[in-house]
Amino acid sequence: MSPISVLKPLVNRGFHAYAGARCRELAGLDPVETQRRQLMALLHAARKTRFGRDHRFDAIRTVADYQKAVPLRTYEDLWRDYLRGPYPIYRDLTWPGLVPYLALTSGTTQGATKYVPVTREMLASNQLGAKTMVAHHMRAHPRSRLFRGRLFFLGGSTALEAPAPGVRQGDLSAIASLEVSPWLRSFTFPPVDLAHETDWDRKLNALAERSLHEPITLVGGVPSWLLMLFQRLMDLKGAKTLSEVWPSLEVVVHGGVKFDPYEQTFRKVLGAGVGLQETYPCSEGFIAFGDPETGHLRLVFDHGIFHEFVPVDELDGPNPTRHWLGTVTTGRNYAIVVSTCAGMWAHIIGDTVRFESLSPPLITFTGRTKYTLSAFGEHLISEEVEAAIASAAVATGAAVREWHVGPVFRGALGYHQYVVEFLTEPTDLTAFRDALDVDLRERNADYQAHRAEGVGLPAPALLVARPGGFESWMRARGKLGGQNKVPRMDNAGTLTAGLVEHLRSTGAAGPELTA
Repeated sequence: MSPISVLKPLVNRGFHAYAGARCRELAGLDPVETQRRQLMALLHAARKTRFGRDHRFDAIRTVADYQKAVPLRTYEDLWRDYLRGPYPIYRDLTWPGLVPYLALTSGTTQGATKYVPVTREMLASNQLGAKTMVAHHMRAHPRSRLFRGRLFFLGGSTALEAPAPGVRQGDLSAIASLEVSPWLRSFTFPPVDLAHETDWDRKLNALAERSLHEPITLVGGVPSWLLMLFQRLMDLKGAKTLSEVWPSLEVVVHGGVKFDPYEQTFRKVLGAGVGLQETYPCSEGFIAFGDPETGHLRLVFDHGIFHEFVPVDELDGPNPTRHWLGTVTTGRNYAIVVSTCAGMWAHIIGDTVRFESLSPPLITFTGRTKYTLSAFGEHLISEEVEAAIASAAVATGAAVREWHVGPVFRGALGYHQYVVEFLTEPTDLTAFRDALDVDLRERNADYQAHRAEGVGLPAPALLVARPGGFESWMRARGKLGGQNKVPRMDNAGTLTAGLVEHLRSTGAAGPELTA
């Protein structure tokens, strides 16, 4: 028997013990007071940095003081005011010491590269967030054998660039992979040599082939790329479900996008006995994870991130209200703002959430601040479209793999163009389109008003993408694999037009319903 075979049961028992202790620790904390202390600790740590001196951190005593002293900033604001000049060397700039990593991200719809600082403290924060998520899973499943197999993280290439001595930059998942502690490597997949592969197609094939006979107990990643991996695995095995490929699989961890439109597809693909676990990480830090007891996202509030929440309808105003855990209310849509142990201060990350509970703090991810569709004044937000897509799929027996929507401008009028790639197509495409339209009309009064006969918007157009169509488009854009995500909504219509043109020119366009 190998040493690892002996070690795995011990580690599994040890993590069950940790899970109980961590969950009890969180249950005993006051979220509001803990968040206040987190902010004060962050300010104390960064008080001698350039940013701390500029904003007089040493004089801040309360949350209100902080909100007066430090304005809200987007990444573009922070880049202009602090990061652009000294890039790539950030030493004592917004956080003490030299920032060793920069996570590169283009966001979801924008092309400009962002360089998000990742400090040693942030690496520890992310690891604590992930361990907290696993702890709640294991507490909810006392017979969990998670650490008796391998944990499979589907991420980008770990081949990082070195823009300056002591500084490396690349995909956040790659940075996290490199920082996995040596003792944990025997519990994770893929191995380092495969993680370094930069060609996504070659990497995905190799991942499928080499993981086929591994005792995978957990797999995590962006839903669209997970589905690609699962399909290749099932093709190799000749299986109909993933549980036939990996009998030891306990849970699939998904994050990065709203999951509702994917859920039916995943349930069909996974098979019996495999659970779903939502997670909410971003380049700026680990925000929340799916709570097994409630089904909502549980905010992690004790790991070096201070959270603020701005009502979405005030975000672009001259003086938006800045709430925190001490002042938020349930049921309202907020833009989330973070101040972190990587020196991102009062940073608008671009996501929106809604509180379902304050104690414990439970949230629902509702979309992106820039994910709106209002080319004709209809004011649709991503949460509404996500929910309508999911509802139409259920109503027509369909399973959606990918989708995108944007406007098509046609004289004084116009219409919405949906592009959908199905795993299981509806038997009646018109019924799917009509169910989607009806659901949106019920959810959004502005959309209903604009859909009224003779006012303007006709029924939306629907184009079916053949299998692999979105993958082909993302490849053509240089956005295939890793943490890249299919852009859901395009208020300008440019991306939509490019997608439709690509599908038609490559023969990947299927049946179509016109507006």
